[in-house]
Amino acid sequence: MQKRQLGNTDMLITPIGFGSWAIGGDNWAYGWGAQDDGDGVAAIRRAIEGGVNWIDTAAVYGLGHSEELVARALEGVRHRPYIFTKCSLVWNAERQVGNSLKAGSIRRECEASLKRLQVDAIDLYQMHWPNPEADLEEGWGEMARLREEGLVRHIGVSNFTVPQMQRVQAIAPIASLQPPYSMLRPAIEKEILPFCQQQAVGVIVYSPMLSGMLTGAMSRQRAAAFPADDWRRNNKEFQEPRLSLNLELVELLRSIGKRHGRSAGEVAIAWTLRNPAVTGAIVGGRSARQVDGVIGAGEFRLSEEEIGSIGEFIAGMPA
Repeated sequence: MQKRQLGNTDMLITPIGFGSWAIGGDNWAYGWGAQDDGDGVAAIRRAIEGGVNWIDTAAVYGLGHSEELVARALEGVRHRPYIFTKCSLVWNAERQVGNSLKAGSIRRECEASLKRLQVDAIDLYQMHWPNPEADLEEGWGEMARLREEGLVRHIGVSNFTVPQMQRVQAIAPIASLQPPYSMLRPAIEKEILPFCQQQAVGVIVYSPMLSGMLTGAMSRQRAAAFPADDWRRNNKEFQEPRLSLNLELVELLRSIGKRHGRSAGEVAIAWTLRNPAVTGAIVGGRSARQVDGVIGAGEFRLSEEEIGSIGEFIAGMPA
């Protein structure tokens, strides 16, 4: 896979990275249902074997468990990928998740992540959410200190607006932004992507397949059978009337992919990578088999005609 420079850093990353949200398991509020740890480790290793050179995780995924699985998967790996993780979402003894941008909290989070990941420094440390907004500068200032101390190599943000990025830029440069982006969630194209491109802020997008909706494996039956602890049960995109419309879109993606021997999911990922402001896309996988179904997106590019046909279909969908 041809690598791209991430923002103002010295990191050259592959167009897709492995996202480890889902493999964190079902022991927290935003889990994806039960997950076999062996399958999660195998998924990470398959992604690395396929050439992926970065893993995105977060302390809160599985309440620390995802980071532990990343460390387990990388044991004995000769050419280790970059490790990106996130802070600002914390939990208590009752496993309830809350927000904190206090300096002391961010430092404790970083130290805990370093221990779970079994590394001396985190390649990219990201502020997961800009909440509470009043503490934005305090939290970013502490992240800048962690970088100065060598505990993290680069610092980035996630789910930020342009004004929020401008606020923290006054303290220290932003290496990257991690926003949601897919053909069903294109809002960042209006202001956020142009700003990042102008400011040399790298962009690694998440949910390019809208949390599994655009993979080609979703169906009405599967959506109806989500376990009670799968957060997608309450997402409107997996409920009618949006569900039927989205499945029609998937059929278009499937037909485009078929011409190239690619899956619908790979078409969805390639659509996000067509934008020059996007450095890379985070692609999850709960098993090696799922990784095999999407990893080809790293080298696949859509034609202008194919991009146009997707745009026409989306334009005809009700808001």
